Amino acid sequence: MLSEFDLIATYFTRSIRCSERIALGVGDDCALLSPSPGMQLAISTDMLVEGRHFFPGANPYTLGHKCLAVNLSDLAAMGAKPLAFTLALALPVTEHDWLQAFSQGMLALADEHECELIGGDTTKGPLNICITVFGEVPLGAALRRDAAKEGDDIWVSGTLGDARLALAGYRKECRIDEATLHAASKRLHAPTPRVALGLALRGIAHAAIDISDGLFGDLRHILERSRLGARLDVDALPVGAMLAHQPQSMQRNFALTGGDDYELCFTAAPEQREAVLAAARAATVPATRIGSVEVAPGLRLLDRQGHAIESEFASFDHFLSP
Repeated sequence: MLSEFDLIATYFTRSIRCSERIALGVGDDCALLSPSPGMQLAISTDMLVEGRHFFPGANPYTLGHKCLAVNLSDLAAMGAKPLAFTLALALPVTEHDWLQAFSQGMLALADEHECELIGGDTTKGPLNICITVFGEVPLGAALRRDAAKEGDDIWVSGTLGDARLALAGYRKECRIDEATLHAASKRLHAPTPRVALGLALRGIAHAAIDISDGLFGDLRHILERSRLGARLDVDALPVGAMLAHQPQSMQRNFALTGGDDYELCFTAAPEQREAVLAAARAATVPATRIGSVEVAPGLRLLDRQGHAIESEFASFDHFLSP
């Protein structure tokens, strides 16, 4: 059986550095980062727990990808460029095949974004993955949740709801065929962090957030922090390709509250519409205008005719959701 240090050396230590900004990586008591002049560090931590955030027996390669992707998504929402990350990993047992696939999935995404693994910790215990990611953003250029302005357009990247549809299929909450489940599950297991879009929106968008717990709840975080409200055209939401074949009530519910989309929701002034679309094209991801920011507090949901939608919606909560 591998010791803790053998495990780190075998699967998580690399000889090639992604960036000169990493002065010291794995192997000492602390890592040393050297952010570029005029930059602020952006730091985020996410924990993934087996049975809560992913199914027992999940594919280790896609799990490695996802655990880093959800952290890179936080950097994207701030308009921050990835620098490095740490990994704290609790394992019930050390299995070569599992560790090999897990590290490959995680490090392949890290290489794609030039984000270096610089340290962490391993221990024995129930499977638990905790990543802290570090990025940099020019001073004063971060896309903060509290920066939305009255009259701003509300935008969302990509599509919404397919990840939630896959989860519903796995949980037997609805009946979907195997082909639909397989296609939708790609959004659940292997999300794409919108780092390029976040960088392209610097100086264009005012506020942003990544959609991890559902658009309905995550947009409300922007509104509450900015002390504003909004009107949202529910039927303008860009539903996923698989969800688009489901009943309207399911489309609305899953696109609004599903979570695990890891798309960006952001606000920008109406005069920036062409700039937003150009940024989206440059990042090769669609962007859809779905509403507007208002002074009156609260989030008002409207259908395509402008009529209020009176339904109970609630996004994921780690302590209240099943």
